[in-house]
Amino acid sequence: MNPLKGKESNLSDTPNGMNLDQSKAQMRKGLLEFCILSVLAGGEAYPSGILERLKRSGLLVVEGTLYPLLTRLKNDGWLSYRWEESNAGPPRKYYRLTEEGHRALAELTAAWHTLVDSINQTLASQPTTPTL
Repeated sequence: MNPLKGKESNLSDTPNGMNLDQSKAQMRKGLLEFCILSVLAGGEAYPSGILERLKRSGLLVVEGTLYPLLTRLKNDGWLSYRWEESNAGPPRKYYRLTEEGHRALAELTAAWHTLVDSINQTLASQPTTPTL
């Protein structure tokens, strides 16, 4: 089971109002920009193609979440886009990584590997807890 897929938890809310589902959603949101850059490292894509690739990877993302992230990444200089006429409606916007976006992805990838190693070390050092 993928813990970041958004599956509902059977754990109740904590006293401060945060629950496990909210924690998992926050983790997922924090990684979406990195995942979008990773998808676009394979070449330019239309937003529906980005959503499909994320879905195939187990990340369920909706258009209302994707478009603001694409805009932010473009405004940061990490993405550019081009318009292409469509036979089936309005022109389509295809996104691609800029040189700066490729550099950012390389740095984020290195940071990801460091983070995963740190988390794995932390998890490995936990005492065995009894099953509830």
